[in-house]
Amino acid sequence: MATATDSSGVSGITTGTGTDPLTSTDAPIGAREITADVVVVGAGPGGASAAYWLAASGLDVALLEKTEFPREKVCGDGLTPRGTRALVAMGIDVSEEAGWLHNKGLRVMGGGMRLHLDWPELTSFPAYGLVRPRADLDNLLAMQAVKAGAHLHERTTVNGPILDREGNVCGVNATEGPDKVPVVYRAPIVVSADGVAGRLALAMGLQRDDSRPMGVAVRRYYTSPAKTHDNYLESWLELWDGPPGADTSKLLPGYGWIFGMGDGTVNAGLGVLNSSKAYQRTNYKGLLSSWLDNTPEEWGLREENAIGQTQGAGLPMGFNRVPHYTRGLVLVGDSGGTVNPFNGEGIPYAMESGQFAAQAIIQALARPEGSAREAALRSYPQAMADEWGGYYRLGGVFVKLIGNPAVMRACTRHGLPHPGLMRFVLKLLANLHDKNDGDLADRAITLLTKLAPAVRG
Repeated sequence: MATATDSSGVSGITTGTGTDPLTSTDAPIGAREITADVVVVGAGPGGASAAYWLAASGLDVALLEKTEFPREKVCGDGLTPRGTRALVAMGIDVSEEAGWLHNKGLRVMGGGMRLHLDWPELTSFPAYGLVRPRADLDNLLAMQAVKAGAHLHERTTVNGPILDREGNVCGVNATEGPDKVPVVYRAPIVVSADGVAGRLALAMGLQRDDSRPMGVAVRRYYTSPAKTHDNYLESWLELWDGPPGADTSKLLPGYGWIFGMGDGTVNAGLGVLNSSKAYQRTNYKGLLSSWLDNTPEEWGLREENAIGQTQGAGLPMGFNRVPHYTRGLVLVGDSGGTVNPFNGEGIPYAMESGQFAAQAIIQALARPEGSAREAALRSYPQAMADEWGGYYRLGGVFVKLIGNPAVMRACTRHGLPHPGLMRFVLKLLANLHDKNDGDLADRAITLLTKLAPAVRG
């Protein structure tokens, strides 16, 4: 993450402003050198996915992680069926016996109503979501990449890209361990999976597009026997600073969640979008407490039951850093702004982008250096645009609309009383539909995304 801190009042939150980009350098004299087919920087879901698919194809992959597993990450810990599908594709055992908590849908709270929406029955996706702490999830994904043959290098901090005479990335400079031993990793292709700040991308001149959606999310764990066992993910569309009522001045910006963890605790958090006037001008820690203090007392979501501190992170959405490939550098996950602007979900899109990137890299490395290899690598941003470009364009419009609390409240009050409409909205917001053989709602969403001009990857 970048060292920049926003005005939220919560230490550690960054929206990836990138005030401290890495510096492109030559390899330091005397540094130990490691050569691979591909270097992947960052072993979160995007990096681990890319490393898994690359290694499974037989390529020599160096997977670099600046921390050590297991490690904490800010996240809601809940996955929709899209995340379930991505995990299953990587061969992860997602059974309850393996420690996963299954959920069957979304409970929507707002406008004085409570609506249960089951995940749709689809050909393309399973009909259940998952809950698992990120500390466990990321460790599982990294170890799956290792099982496929990737070489994981923990406590390895990347200090900058190495460029050849043409200005293409051909490796990275790094330091390893507490003694910061210099190491050079060389490869013809480097994958930037280093998170929201995208420091490798910044070092290559790839700035974030501030016209694209961005969000901030905060979360905290609480002991809550009353809410811990829940087979629905719970989403709050209205957050009130006090009892719900007609005084819209008490309506807080953003949306919230309460996800039962199944172990006596819950993950409670909220997100605010950059289309809101409150973005980066809000004490998010106080905002979270104000909302939760008005939930039922028996739920236990109070300061005395809190576990650890409130933590937050930026949510880079809607391809807010492009191109996703340039001069030997491939962007996946948060580095390329792949978070879904409709619902703030990031993990499955990071994993899928890692798979798309791997497919392009595999084809590229089977070709000689030059135009043929470059053509294969350029297929990756095209694949990203084809898959999500139109959908993310719609998401950008959605973000601007709901940034107005009055619009959000009107949608809540007039939409929730109509379950059929809300089932369509669930499919749209969670990006869960069958593109080719679905029902009327599926076909409508497919048509909308085709008609929308694609955000380019």
